[in-house]
Amino acid sequence: MDRDAILGAVAMLREDGVRLLSDLVRSPSLLGREGPAQDLMERIFQGMGLEVDRFAIDEEALKAQPGWSPSLISYEGRENVVGVHKPRKATGKSLILNGHIDVVPTGPEELWSAPPFEPVVRGGRLYGRGAGDMKAGIAAYVMAFKALQSLGVQPAAPVYLQSVVEEECTGNGALACVARGYKADAAVIPEPFNHTLQIAQIGVIRCELEVTGRPAHVLDTGAGLNAIEAAFRLLKHLKALESAWNHPDGRHPAYAHHHHPYNLNVGHIDGGEWASSVPTRCRMELRFGFPPGRAAAEVSAEIERAVADACRSDSDLKGIDARVIFRGFQAEGCTLAPDHPMLEALDAAHRSIFGTPAPKLAQTCTTDVRNFVLYGDTPATCYGPEAERIHGIDESVSLDSMAKVTAVLALFMADWCGLEPIAD
Repeated sequence: MDRDAILGAVAMLREDGVRLLSDLVRSPSLLGREGPAQDLMERIFQGMGLEVDRFAIDEEALKAQPGWSPSLISYEGRENVVGVHKPRKATGKSLILNGHIDVVPTGPEELWSAPPFEPVVRGGRLYGRGAGDMKAGIAAYVMAFKALQSLGVQPAAPVYLQSVVEEECTGNGALACVARGYKADAAVIPEPFNHTLQIAQIGVIRCELEVTGRPAHVLDTGAGLNAIEAAFRLLKHLKALESAWNHPDGRHPAYAHHHHPYNLNVGHIDGGEWASSVPTRCRMELRFGFPPGRAAAEVSAEIERAVADACRSDSDLKGIDARVIFRGFQAEGCTLAPDHPMLEALDAAHRSIFGTPAPKLAQTCTTDVRNFVLYGDTPATCYGPEAERIHGIDESVSLDSMAKVTAVLALFMADWCGLEPIAD
C-alpha cells in the first residue's frame, strides 16, 4: 500500500478522531465508573466490524497469576473490551494495540479553566481529564485501523484492540487480557510520552503506612504518642531506601544517566481526631519506585523491614505501632532491547513522519507494558502523543501530535502486519 495513500486516509479521518476523543473525555471513567466509556468502546469496535470480547475480571483467578496487584475496589460491573480482527489469511505478524480507559481524579474542579469532563479545543489542544492519559492514544489506534479500512484493506494478521480498566492503580485490567490468552508478536500502548519509544520502565509499589500512637489531651502532650509526628519520622527512614536505590551503584544500567529515577511519593494522608487531642492514628498512602530486575515481593519485604527496624532502633518511635498494608501496584519493572525488530519498525514509521529517529526512553513510571513483556511473552512498548499536565489541572493533548501518532500507527500496522483486501 502506498505511503501517501495511507497518510491521506489518516488526514481524512482527523476530525473524526477529535470527535471520538471528545466523546471519550465526556465519559468520566474514574475508578469504578468505567462502564459508560466501555459501552462506547464496544459500539466503536462493533462499528468497525470487529469481533467484540467484553469480559469481567475474575480477581480470584487473577490472584494465581504472576503480576497480580491487590485491588482497591470490587470488579463488579467493571469489564475489559477487546475488538478482535481476524484476517482472511494470516501472512503477517500479529499485534496488540492496548489502551486504558480509566482516568485519575480531577483534583479541585474550580482550579480548571473549564469543567474537566467537558472537552475544550483551544490553541490546537484538547483539554479535559483523560485527554492525554490516555484517551488520545485510544482514539489514535482506532483511527489508524479505520484509515486502512477506508482504503479497502485490513491487516493480514490478527490484531487485538484492547480497552482495559484499572491501569492507574493495579494494571489488573491488562493482566486479565494476558490471562485470557491474548498474546501477539508485539504490543504497542499509545501512552502520552511525546513520540518516544519506551525501552525500560521502573517497578512501582503502592502501600499504606498505618501508624498508631497513644491519645492524650494537649494539656499534657507528653502523656501521649503523636501518630502524625511518628508517621513523618518513619517517612524519613523510608526516604533512606529511596536514596539507596538511587545511588549510582544501585541504578539499573538503563537509568545510569538519570540522577533520580526511583521516587517515593506521599500521595494521601489521613490522621487525627480532634485539634486538642494528641492523634491516635495516622495513615499515609505511599508510592515507591524501584529498579527493574527486582521482584516486587522482595521490595515489599524490604519496606516492611525498614519500618520494623526504625520502630525498634529509633528512640523517638518508642511505643509506636506501625504496619504496612500493600494495596494497588505491586508492579515489577521491565526492559526491551533497543534494537528489537518491533522498535525498529515503529522507528521507521516515525522517521517517515518526522524525518528524524524516535528518541528511546527509560520511563520513570509504570505502564501496562510490563504485563505483556513479563507475563504475556509479548514484546511491548509505549509510543504516543504529546500531552501536558497529565494527572494535573488542565490536562491537554496536542491534536497535531495525536494525528501524527495515528499516521505512525497506521504505517507501522501496514508494515508489521502486512495488508490484504477486505474482500475478494
